[in-house]
Amino acid sequence: MSGVIAAADSQAVDSDTNDPLTVAVSNNTLGLAQDIGNPVTLGGYVNLPGTGEEGRSQFEGDPEDYFRVNLLAGQTVTVLVADAEVADADLYLFDIQGNIVDFSLNTTEFERLVIEQDGVYFVNVSAFAGATNYIMAIGSPANAGEFSLARNSIVPWQAVVKYHDESADEAAHERRQATIRRLGMERRGGSLGRSRLMALRQDKQQVIERARRLGSARAKQQDFDDPVLSARWETLLAIKSLQRDPQVRYAEPNYRIQALATPNDQAYPFQWHYPLIGLPEAWETTTGDANVTVAVIDTGILSRHPDLAGQLVDGYDFVRDSDNAGDGNGIDPDPEDPGGSSGLAATSFHGTHTAGTVAARGNNSIGVAGTAYGSRTMPLRALGVDGAGTTYDVEQALRYAAGLDNDSGSTPDRPADIVNMSLGGAPFSRATQELMNEVRAAGVAVVAAAGNEASSTPSYPAGYDNVIAVSAVDLQRRLAGYSNTGTHIDVAAPGGDNSTDLNGDGYPDGVLSTGGSVNGNTLDFVYPFANGTSMASPHVAGVLALMKSVNPALTPADIDALLAAGELTDDIGASGRDNLFGHGLINAQKAVLAALEASGTSPADNPRLVASAGSLNFGSGNNSLSLALNNGGRGELQLQNISVSEPWAQVTTTEVDGNGLGEYLVTVDRDGLGAGVYSAQINAQSTVNNLAITVLMSVGGDGAGTDVGLIYVLLFDPELEETVGQFVSEGNDSRYPYRFTDIPAGTYRVIAGSDADNDLLICDPGEACGAWVTTDQPQSFDLAVQGKGPFLGL
Repeated sequence: MSGVIAAADSQAVDSDTNDPLTVAVSNNTLGLAQDIGNPVTLGGYVNLPGTGEEGRSQFEGDPEDYFRVNLLAGQTVTVLVADAEVADADLYLFDIQGNIVDFSLNTTEFERLVIEQDGVYFVNVSAFAGATNYIMAIGSPANAGEFSLARNSIVPWQAVVKYHDESADEAAHERRQATIRRLGMERRGGSLGRSRLMALRQDKQQVIERARRLGSARAKQQDFDDPVLSARWETLLAIKSLQRDPQVRYAEPNYRIQALATPNDQAYPFQWHYPLIGLPEAWETTTGDANVTVAVIDTGILSRHPDLAGQLVDGYDFVRDSDNAGDGNGIDPDPEDPGGSSGLAATSFHGTHTAGTVAARGNNSIGVAGTAYGSRTMPLRALGVDGAGTTYDVEQALRYAAGLDNDSGSTPDRPADIVNMSLGGAPFSRATQELMNEVRAAGVAVVAAAGNEASSTPSYPAGYDNVIAVSAVDLQRRLAGYSNTGTHIDVAAPGGDNSTDLNGDGYPDGVLSTGGSVNGNTLDFVYPFANGTSMASPHVAGVLALMKSVNPALTPADIDALLAAGELTDDIGASGRDNLFGHGLINAQKAVLAALEASGTSPADNPRLVASAGSLNFGSGNNSLSLALNNGGRGELQLQNISVSEPWAQVTTTEVDGNGLGEYLVTVDRDGLGAGVYSAQINAQSTVNNLAITVLMSVGGDGAGTDVGLIYVLLFDPELEETVGQFVSEGNDSRYPYRFTDIPAGTYRVIAGSDADNDLLICDPGEACGAWVTTDQPQSFDLAVQGKGPFLGL
């Protein structure tokens, strides 16, 4: 059995990971910096000496990775520290002369910098503690400037500190004083029992002592020629030292703050799928109501995920078979997801991802935001190990969500308003259809994923009457290649495509949400990109929650009528309802305004020119991409002019109305251009507001192309729950061939990934990972005779 793995465009790998089977090329100094392209998604590994798994770098360490790259003003460099709960890595930016010009020294999983001017730079990922994989992304996320930590955003030499032991006894007081003396601090504000404002003393002895404690970062002191920048650096490093002190509960900078117009969640700039459906405009009216609940019938929940804290109402576990449940029992009131054995080191935690898209906590300065982050989610576990379950268990969960009689013998205090079902695979069932009718009669709207088989045959439950069936689109508003279609499709929503980066943010165009990863016996709370109709469905469920938040009286019949009238969607594809997108792409702003109007409230006119993307990335191969310009509100708006700043880019009309709104085609011409990264700006002027859309394009050069390093291809038997074959593929450009021989007939999955940290598990956070058809829901196939295997994407 043979096949080919396709790696996404603009991928790169650290040239000296801990995997001893790879050919290492040191990038540990400025002089040995590795050339990389732009935009790029890069997987890497750093560790201090004596930390991490056995491998190439455990003994001597690999504390520094340097990369040479051509960057443009306004672009961002983001590092996702994969093992942030046990390790720490920082991000530095050097100019071409070798001076540090910026840095990010957080202790969360994200480090981010915004580039101030065009130029050639050295980007440095530096280990501060332990060993960790990381993902570095270079690109241009929308609104990036709002989420950068500006150089003057902290008060230098100050920290806000709280101790674990706040008792007034003499021993606790002496422990606190020892910490204060050791770190050279003095109290400026606050009192016993609450956080205190501490100042870092600036006498010569304390400066020398702090420098001694900088550890591996100490060598970077000589790379500063800006005293203001150096003071910020020293302050943040001192705070990192405080955070690692066992006496300290937390230590934070004393931030200078200002109001933000959009959620301040760290990864929100990478949730491209929200502007695509008009969600920021809808949030100006409502972010959801805590009394509106979306039940998520899925694999359960990671209730301790920091972005789901306070976002959940009580749920239930309806997985009857204790073996399939994986938690040692049958149905019970605990919907916690124990993980599965899909053959991936990183278990998908599918229900946590879908729940995050519905209602992950917004404006909490971490992670992501949910579609209706003011509303709540009811986690109902009906799928067990590997996302497998039975129609009966799913039906019991659905009955519970609607407040109907069910096998738990209980009902929720308040039934759910909406149910999301990102699941499928069973044939038509008369019993289930009757239940769908009963649920609708109870006033509960049901939303379901269309399925990922690229088929026009209905998949259930999406194919049932009285269920809103959701197909998936990519960043270009095109039908996703995996999405099911058919006469039953009602609406489309973003499902993503992990094989592309068409907005140039440096990350794949999957849907970003909450998740988990199992590394040995450790569970990490992470934020994975996933693609599938499973990701599209919760967008629609969340938008319905926003509608119910402004109009609680809306019934499922009301929602169907508004959908059929085109009041909730943008009509894409063939005019009117079609079998690809149903009534069109869900539009949160239109939906909220339609719900308000249905309640008897007349929303004020608020026309606004909006674009389907804030940036377009042509990479080194694309020559044309589409751009949609529309009115994101109500009222009169006309496009007056559209222009491009550079002659190598052009904009032409595809299908626009009398106001100049609709689809445009953007093309680029590389003829006569030298190797490098190019940027242009599309300027769109309307009678109300103006937009600037960034265009990125690459032409050849060092570091261009795709390379995800050494890939381990596994043939996994889901029935035995074990790997039955492994192939090591070095790849050829972006294609990684593989072959298995002497394989008996049976049912298999093909899963592939890298192992940068050499823990003998692929697909850890920060490592390349792929599966057929998607990593979110790996599909099994039957091998009966010798033949070719499936085609994967990484």
